[in-house]
Amino acid sequence: MALHNDLGREGEGIAKLYLEDNGYEILDENWTHGKAEVDLIAYKNGIMVFVEVKARSSVAFGEPEDFVHKAKQVQMELAANEYIEIMNHQNDIRFDIIAVTFTKDKNYTLKHVEDAFWPED
Repeated sequence: MALHNDLGREGEGIAKLYLEDNGYEILDENWTHGKAEVDLIAYKNGIMVFVEVKARSSVAFGEPEDFVHKAKQVQMELAANEYIEIMNHQNDIRFDIIAVTFTKDKNYTLKHVEDAFWPED
């Protein structure tokens, strides 16, 4: 398995634990609809949260959250719309990014960006 896949999987695990530690209920992990995928779907205070996790070993080329481009946002919205319909969710939703940056000594920093984007109509 490629190193970046391992890093991504580790970042998703850290993000999941972080959300749980902060009172979120994890509803789904790596949920897909067609080509669209959402890393984590969480729930807290009546809000369904669709989370993209970005893990990097360096910020030399930019912060991890800067790599959630418009195309990914659109794909997340498509998946979210399907999930909302399936779950018959009637309350608010939000799109978050959790950025995990690893250091050479295997420590990490985590940044949770709430309401990171709202896909356009």
